[in-house]
Amino acid sequence: MDRRTVTKSAVLAAALLVTGGGRVAQAQAADDVTLRLPGPTGPHRIGVTTLYLVDRSRRDPWKPTIPVREVMVTVFYPARTVRGYPVAPQMTEAAAELFKQIDVPVHHLPTSGVNWAATRAHSHMGAPAQAVRRPVLLYSPGGGDPRTMGTGLAEELAGQGYVVVTIDHPGDAGEVEFPGTTAYRDEVLRETVFRSDPRADPELFRTAIDTRIADTRFVLDQLAVLAAGRNPDAEGRALPEHLGRALDLRRVGIYGHSAGGTTAAETMYEDRRIAAAINLEGYLDHPPDGPGREGKLFPVARYGVDRPLLLLGTDGFRYKEALERSWSAMLGHPQGCTRRRQLNNAAHWVFTDYAAMAPQLQAAGLMTAANRIELVGTIGPDASVPAVRNHVLSFFDRHLPSH
Repeated sequence: MDRRTVTKSAVLAAALLVTGGGRVAQAQAADDVTLRLPGPTGPHRIGVTTLYLVDRSRRDPWKPTIPVREVMVTVFYPARTVRGYPVAPQMTEAAAELFKQIDVPVHHLPTSGVNWAATRAHSHMGAPAQAVRRPVLLYSPGGGDPRTMGTGLAEELAGQGYVVVTIDHPGDAGEVEFPGTTAYRDEVLRETVFRSDPRADPELFRTAIDTRIADTRFVLDQLAVLAAGRNPDAEGRALPEHLGRALDLRRVGIYGHSAGGTTAAETMYEDRRIAAAINLEGYLDHPPDGPGREGKLFPVARYGVDRPLLLLGTDGFRYKEALERSWSAMLGHPQGCTRRRQLNNAAHWVFTDYAAMAPQLQAAGLMTAANRIELVGTIGPDASVPAVRNHVLSFFDRHLPSH
């Protein structure tokens, strides 16, 4: 799990002047740095939209006052045309302001000098989808991280012909922005409940992973609604043309980072709709209940799987030794469906957009070399970004080809 200490802002309510549209009143210095995401390399232009999904069969595990489970997702897809459709931001202004309060302190990012809301993606909001059935890939981010920090890899996969659905797990994710308020939630923005490493609290960790698995399976249910020609958005917001026709739910994969990697592997074990999975440096065991004890393996590591699973790690992960036990158990099963690969000179968040962002921050004098190395390693983005993309794309191309 990739969350350490989170500093909660005591003045968050005063700092966020959110209007009904979820925008924030804020002043940016004219010389603030705008970070850039690496562009996708595939042949397809990319469309993007968000879905607000509500599971009325579950209560929210983090806020008992919420009688339903709300999930926000972003869908990236090959577009028929992007002419006249605006390029999406990586984060909205409201999410970016909360990101500064929640995520910046955790990752030793600069508290000033960066316009986090100015970073643009390469996808076009609401563009019509190509009416061609394509494999679907689900993405679960790291514990306490927002889905927006997986934008670069999602766009690469969509540009190569996949439909990619990135999932926020509210209450767990650093910050989540909803399309509006409800009778049971009077804020548009929701922040993480994590205040320390969830693996230090076995019950918290169990709740987080169980919730993530249930969220992911629910999202897959709602994609089936979409593929059947109906609109699963809880507010009935308009969908991009032909989006449902772009989903081939006979070819579904999943990938995830850290806690999302745990989620990806265990969800595939529990749900046979998922044909292949990638675990980007996530534990496959529960934390131990006490000193000197071993945590219980997740069923995926205890029994193995009969479908392809890739374990992709780094040489610089500070908890690599603790990870080794469950990964070795996973690799020891006779089915032979699991493979392991490693990125060298890299650290835990190299699988996210920080791989490209941290070196830019260091070059601008806004991040120390030590903090950059702790976050993504010494590897440069010219090597790390293609390496991660190639590992993920080649795996899914082998097991869920998009063409």
